[in-house]
Amino acid sequence: MTEKPLARRIAERGFPSVFQAWSPADEPKGISADAMLARHDLIFEGPEFFGLRWNKQPTGLADGFTPESIEAAKKRRAELLTRNPNTVLIAEIRYRDAHTSYLPENHAWWKRDKIGKRAPGWEEGGYFLLDFANPAFREQVAAQAKAAVASGVLDGVMLDWWIDDEERVALAKAVREAIGPNALILANANDRQTPRTAPLINGFFMECYRSKTPDDWRRIAQTLEWAERSLRQPRINCVESWYHKSRDDRQLMRLISTLTLCLSGGYCLFSDPNDLPTPDHRHRWYEFWNKSLGRPIERGTPLGMADKAHPLGWYRDFDKGRVVCVLPDAKSFEIQLDVLHKSAATGKVSKTHTIPPGDGDLLRRI
Repeated sequence: MTEKPLARRIAERGFPSVFQAWSPADEPKGISADAMLARHDLIFEGPEFFGLRWNKQPTGLADGFTPESIEAAKKRRAELLTRNPNTVLIAEIRYRDAHTSYLPENHAWWKRDKIGKRAPGWEEGGYFLLDFANPAFREQVAAQAKAAVASGVLDGVMLDWWIDDEERVALAKAVREAIGPNALILANANDRQTPRTAPLINGFFMECYRSKTPDDWRRIAQTLEWAERSLRQPRINCVESWYHKSRDDRQLMRLISTLTLCLSGGYCLFSDPNDLPTPDHRHRWYEFWNKSLGRPIERGTPLGMADKAHPLGWYRDFDKGRVVCVLPDAKSFEIQLDVLHKSAATGKVSKTHTIPPGDGDLLRRI
């Protein structure tokens, strides 16, 4: 099978479109791990997940991959694209922190505290900060990003913990120069805007850990709209929220999914919160995500306005139906349609559907 060019894989996929952030979806009985993986239209993980093996140990010193692992990983890529011809594959390249085994303990690229010890990277332990203010280390990160793209296995790279400080701006420039104009850069900016690096990156991983108040949802929406206007094309914005009580918070799942659909051409995810003892970003696959809408035929339209700057929600028409998203501090909205539509949320078939606050729905034309 001839692989489709990257821009076509992004442009031609159907919706809803779901991504995988490191950890997989649970595999229901009768569905293989590869089949579940291929339901995702964008996947990011470490290079090793895709079959690549660094050519040096410790891996922080590597500048490429072993030839045999590149060949094996290319076969793995071909298998995944056979299952889903529109999948985009991205490798995380570490730059902000790493496991203690990433570099020799006394290496200059570790960031040190005031007494010269390696500075902890995050609360769960085992990871230490890297000194990406060091130009030599930034060049090493760029070299690893270049190797990932040059392998022919990956479509781009992901950079975690992203803000617009001087060091990261310099890093983004180095990575973009190394990988060229056509490969992808995905950056984890959460719900923040990054105007200085916007021309260099193709998408935000919006890890929306704040999603409990109306202000949280307005900030998520505003950042997503900004990213859709401002980031480099082709755009691959990836929007994730975590459950509040359980994976059965289906109203919350529908809200993040429909907000993503109404405001972007991006990818959505509803996953486990990070404070669980299990791996972060694990998730269930919801029937709501099964591709039923086709492609968008217009931009999202506000349902109404809380004030001059803040919509109460949105709707958007697709080839096969309409998406509706209602923010938590809005009222219920009654949607009137010309022909019968079936609700993905309730199963109701009607020309009239009511969407409650803090919810969303896919209304598929019958």
